[in-house]
Amino acid sequence: MRAMFRPFALFVGLRYTGARARNSFISVITLISALGLMLGVAVLITVLSVMNGFDRELQTRILGMVTHLSVHGREPVTDWQALADQVRDYPGVEAAAPFIKLEGMLTYEGNVAGVLVNGIEPEAEKDVSIVDEMMWDGDLQDLQPGEFGIVLGYALARKLGAETGDKITLVLPEASVSPAGVMPRFKRFTVVGRFRARAEVDSLYAYVANEDAARLERQPGTVEGIHLRLTDLFAAPEIGWQLQQALGPDYYTSDWTRSHGNLFQAIKMEKSMMTLLLSFIVAVAAFNIISSQVMLVTEKRGNIAVLRTLGASPGTIMRIFMVQGTVIGLAGTFLGTVLGVLLATNVSEVAAWVEATFNTRLFDAYFVNYLPSQLKWSDVTVIVGIAMLISFSATLYPSWRASRVRPAEALRYE
Repeated sequence: MRAMFRPFALFVGLRYTGARARNSFISVITLISALGLMLGVAVLITVLSVMNGFDRELQTRILGMVTHLSVHGREPVTDWQALADQVRDYPGVEAAAPFIKLEGMLTYEGNVAGVLVNGIEPEAEKDVSIVDEMMWDGDLQDLQPGEFGIVLGYALARKLGAETGDKITLVLPEASVSPAGVMPRFKRFTVVGRFRARAEVDSLYAYVANEDAARLERQPGTVEGIHLRLTDLFAAPEIGWQLQQALGPDYYTSDWTRSHGNLFQAIKMEKSMMTLLLSFIVAVAAFNIISSQVMLVTEKRGNIAVLRTLGASPGTIMRIFMVQGTVIGLAGTFLGTVLGVLLATNVSEVAAWVEATFNTRLFDAYFVNYLPSQLKWSDVTVIVGIAMLISFSATLYPSWRASRVRPAEALRYE
């Protein structure tokens, strides 16, 4: 007998779902419930995909250009190869490359821009950075010692108005005394290429040959330290501390968390908070499901009484209305998932179209100049699971209330 009631409850529940309510207001509330659930699921999927996109861009573009971990010498390092060989044997270290950092200003035809100049060995730099993959024009290998070539970030080059082949001037803050008085140091460079990472580094970074940077520092044949690429970039603080202990007082380390860690943590926190806040949209839709189900139970009191009279148990009545509420949740969740996936996979193009249509720049204040998106099916699965759980929970009280209807009292007013 119990096995017969289960398909019966499913059949009646589906019939009630497809039937038109006598009170059109109930139908409107039911539709609003499904639409609210659809909107909540779609927005959650889209927003989490955008946050995943920012997370991905931070790790690939920003942290691909910015070193995971650096080992600095307290004095200029004369044999960086020996230091690199020593460090490469350490667990978690994949590659090493020498560097020198200079801060100054670049000038070209009256345009001035601040710059962080990185002295590198082009062949070794490819192992620790993605700058070689981000070349817009020219080649990183064109940075030959003694030729004083320079590779500029795309945004930096545009700010200066410089193209590949132009000669620009680097002004260093170190002053030198001459018969004319105290003068800043100048050096002429030839632009041999431009890189474009579509991130803030495009407007800050420039690359020159290590030997040229060492000459500018008046320390020929030396480097400031070595950059390291790690297997797990999140292990950088721990590996950095261990390396500093192993290398002794002549060296110190710095990692990416000191320069960009706050940004990474902010994205993680924003993702969690956005998930929590946008989940309230799903919760509001669930309250609408409760409201529509309670009103439907009131409308169907006569039908419930007839079913009870024919032998339906309270459990069967409860399952009938649980089926109906669950179908509403399934419909809203399914439509929201489809809409959310479509939005998440096309939101970058939509944002670009809005910028082009209204001639505005929406993302110049961020570390990327476009709206990134990365759809993760694990997030979709969690969102769908939460939406279905909330929807199912919303059916429990109205269904329980339906199961408590007394046939005699209900039929008295029919």
